[in-house]
Amino acid sequence: MHEGPFPGAWAPPYTRPVFHLTGRMLLALSAAMLVPAMVDALTGDPNWRAFLIGSVITFACGAGLTHMTRCRLSGGLTLRQAFLLTPVAWTTIALFGAIPLYISDYAQLRDSFTNAFFESVSGLTTTGATVIVGLDAAPHGILLWRALLQWLGGIGIIGVAIAILPALGVGGMQLFRTESSDRSEKVMPRAREIAAGIVLIYVALTVICGVAYWLVAMTPFEALAHALTTVSTAGFSTSDASMARWNNAALHWIATFFMLSGAVPFVLYLRLFQGQRDALRDSQVWFLVGLLAVLIIAVAAWLTLSGGHGATDALRLAAFNVVSVVTTTGYATADYTLWGNLMVGLFFGLLFVGGCTGSTTGGMKIFRFQVMIRMLQSQFLRLLYPRGVFPRVYAGRLLPDEVIGSVVVFFTLYFICYSVLTLTLMAFDFDFLTSASAAAAALSNVGPGLGPIIGPAGNFATLPDASKWLLCFGMLLGRLELFTVLILFVPQFWRG
Repeated sequence: MHEGPFPGAWAPPYTRPVFHLTGRMLLALSAAMLVPAMVDALTGDPNWRAFLIGSVITFACGAGLTHMTRCRLSGGLTLRQAFLLTPVAWTTIALFGAIPLYISDYAQLRDSFTNAFFESVSGLTTTGATVIVGLDAAPHGILLWRALLQWLGGIGIIGVAIAILPALGVGGMQLFRTESSDRSEKVMPRAREIAAGIVLIYVALTVICGVAYWLVAMTPFEALAHALTTVSTAGFSTSDASMARWNNAALHWIATFFMLSGAVPFVLYLRLFQGQRDALRDSQVWFLVGLLAVLIIAVAAWLTLSGGHGATDALRLAAFNVVSVVTTTGYATADYTLWGNLMVGLFFGLLFVGGCTGSTTGGMKIFRFQVMIRMLQSQFLRLLYPRGVFPRVYAGRLLPDEVIGSVVVFFTLYFICYSVLTLTLMAFDFDFLTSASAAAAALSNVGPGLGPIIGPAGNFATLPDASKWLLCFGMLLGRLELFTVLILFVPQFWRG
């Protein structure tokens, strides 16, 4: 391995591969910035200069970092390097992704680096919380850049969930180890074997979604922007009214379908294309579909019985908004906080759920709820039959104690972080509903919270800057599954 003056002058040698990979990611980000630059140039918007300058700065930094940290990566990363890579790369990309927003002519972002960084983090983590008011009149380049950040963040988190987190044993993710994640010594030595297939599927779903949007109601630009943020279950829209901007039933059903498609494990698509029909029996997917069916029927019945909605309209509203929140997309076709206190409580609970592991969704993930249900079942049966033996089984396999312990610790840590975040937000004099839902929306990467300020009809523009930085940390913390961020605060990690 080539050794040089960097980063040894200021950091341990084991960080060299981490910074090298981060530099490569910045090179890719700089290329992505040229897309909105070209769009603005073609439409005559002066903001093309901001994206070009941002691309040059990002390319220069990425090229310099890559050159100064040259090293061989054929052997993959050690566990320690993988733990460090994830938060370093995502934070760095978010910082550079904010540059064109901050130096643009768009006042809401130009006047505040906090707003620019918040929008960038929200995009990259596929959260979908926004500080922009007047999206309908915003420059095309900025709207497209927000969508591209979410699309890149969606494919990025699939890679992390498949290749890194299972190898690190984060929150029970070791249950999903594949050939691309080997915990014994190295991480990611064979990840490329499945990466190409997943990227092709991701692109194909995006293209099909965009074409469907265009054929039904949207302009080509609107269709592209929303396709990028639908399949990535991210939720940025080109309108302040989100999907309610288009009063089109077919469009809403198309969006519902593709939000759900992004919540399915992408490895499952690969297995189906390879002819493995057993993939259709995936327990996570069936649990998610069953849960959604029950919730949609219940919400539709409530809307119908409470008056004001016909059965067909109620079913569409229920399906779209329930799927949007559970899959952590964050689109809205109605302000569901006006559907009554029961619905406010229900949607508050749904903020925590999330989709399947290996998908683009955030949240606590379906498999962890399944593991907890198995544990509770086993515990109740032991109380009834003290001498009985009740194996804890998941997807036809015995659950190792290591996985069970990891899931329990994840739940505990999640709610500790959630409580601290909620209480800290309340220190800014927000009411409980705003604070609690903002904390949940950030940690679960849902986007909109509840209440008049940050609800589906509001945004995060009026929040104090300090609370926005806190929510940025919460978004990154939740997107990277807690442990990969918090372990950096453990002194023993840096002592080797």
